[in-house]
Amino acid sequence: MPPVQVLLIDHNKLFREGLKLLLSGEKFEISGEAQNVAEGVSLVQGGLKVELVLLDMTWNSDTETETLRTLRDLLPDGRIVLLAADMDPQRLISALAAGADGCLMKDLSADALIQSLRLVMMGEKVFPTHLAALLISGRINTSTMDMPSARKGLSQREVQIVRCLLNGDSNKVVANHLNITEATVKVHLKSLLRKINATNRTQAAIWALNNGFASEPAQQQQPTSKVG
Repeated sequence: MPPVQVLLIDHNKLFREGLKLLLSGEKFEISGEAQNVAEGVSLVQGGLKVELVLLDMTWNSDTETETLRTLRDLLPDGRIVLLAADMDPQRLISALAAGADGCLMKDLSADALIQSLRLVMMGEKVFPTHLAALLISGRINTSTMDMPSARKGLSQREVQIVRCLLNGDSNKVVANHLNITEATVKVHLKSLLRKINATNRTQAAIWALNNGFASEPAQQQQPTSKVG
């Protein structure tokens, strides 16, 4: 199986060289390098074929967030992972909303980096656990994110289920909480995944975090019979 082609975007050349050596022999190959997002966009527009983008998360401007959206549009089937040296939850949330598939802190171990990248290439979302904790607790604001159509097309039941997924609830727990059958949960979950273009529960939970569901509890239904 050929190595995953990687575009590495980081202003620090020494860091790029180190990461290139680290990934060699791990089924990842740095096929392009850039100092910033705009330069990376130019490489892709010029014909560079990549499957994974590793992007240094150091910008502060809305312009660079928009450039990230452009990169996302250019690589609809690719993966984009942020590499962050420090923790700025709101910037990370904005970048995830702009199309990033995850975020990794630069101080993680080499083994953790490789494993995380493998998960990303399998379709999983990866990001720091402390970011998830802040989101779920509601201690950071997701309401300012520019996603007016985030909930468009979701039924009331699907909204309730996606909130339950944020708690890591199993189908059985969701069924008991919403007073419906597990079979009904599965039907709604399948529809939900299709609508938000997610392939599993983990991706659905990440989507919910990114779209401001974290501070809204699932609603307990009143009927006693198990219905859909």
